[in-house]
Amino acid sequence: MAVRLDRFRTGWQRGALGAVLGIALAALLGHLVPSSEGLPWIMAPVGASAVLVFAVPASPLAQPWPVVGGNLISVAVGMAVGKLCAMGGVGAPVAVSLAVGFAIAAMALARCTHPPGGAAAILGAMYGIAPAAHLPGPFAPLALNVIGIAGIGWIYNAATGHPWPHLTAVPPSPAPMRTVTYDREDLDAVLADWDERLDVAPDDLDALFRAVERRVLRRWEDDLK
Repeated sequence: MAVRLDRFRTGWQRGALGAVLGIALAALLGHLVPSSEGLPWIMAPVGASAVLVFAVPASPLAQPWPVVGGNLISVAVGMAVGKLCAMGGVGAPVAVSLAVGFAIAAMALARCTHPPGGAAAILGAMYGIAPAAHLPGPFAPLALNVIGIAGIGWIYNAATGHPWPHLTAVPPSPAPMRTVTYDREDLDAVLADWDERLDVAPDDLDALFRAVERRVLRRWEDDLK
């Protein structure tokens, strides 16, 4: 019997099933890397990436470039920092802390901030300080894992009504009005119509919109003076 993916458009079921499929492909691809270095065929940061990609695919932190760039840039930064610390005789605690800090900076500059990148940086740093560390290290299996997550994320999210990358259609601006207000029920109805899980609480959205309303009203009052 065919599985109707539209039954899993929202909720934890949709995210859980997507994560199962994504991690399965990530693990399968990870086995393509020779295990002579003793590295695992799947890297822990990918599990955190799967949560974002399949549970909150509309999040800016869960888009394709953050998932790919955030993980791979961070692990490369971590490996470089770990190797430099090992050459300078610096201990692992300092190496991992520097790796995460530099990874955050690198992700910000590359516009690919992705929380699992912090774990990828630690992974790279721990490998980099090892005496026998050499390229490509954990970069190769992590790259294949990320390809698996991104590939399934693109197919599965689209099939379940959540196109990925997430693109929000911006409606045209209405004609200027001297009234701008809404009820909380309006916000809840729009969120229901969007059918997306956002990583911003509705109360925080409401507070933001109310602050915008107050600013607009103050500007109008200043214009009338």
